[in-house]
Amino acid sequence: MPLDLIAGVSVALIPLNELASPLFNPIAILGPIYLVLWVAQIGLKAFAFIDAVRRPEGAFPAADKQTKNFWLIILGLALLGQLVDGAIGIFAILGTIAALVYVLDARPAVREVGGGGRSSGSSGSW
Repeated sequence: MPLDLIAGVSVALIPLNELASPLFNPIAILGPIYLVLWVAQIGLKAFAFIDAVRRPEGAFPAADKQTKNFWLIILGLALLGQLVDGAIGIFAILGTIAALVYVLDARPAVREVGGGGRSSGSSGSW
């Protein structure tokens, strides 16, 4: 619907969503970024959880870290919180911090003590 301005020029009202350029829409960029962030967090937490499951129980106290059950509960809740809360919720952020602590601190110490996992060497029957 045209509007008359002071100078007598007629203009039409254009809806705001039509003003946004289809080539650069900052809101449309957030969807894929959010998805990539969510998938990366799921991958980190799943990796940490599976790694903790594979480590022997005695390696955690030997490395002067929390027990295996502690890490399994924390990392399991972190993974569950990620699935429930999305990529930027409080549980997802806290779970990501917990998974990073495991991967960057506990995991190297447990591996150094002899934390199982893959066999390293040719001591098998092959």
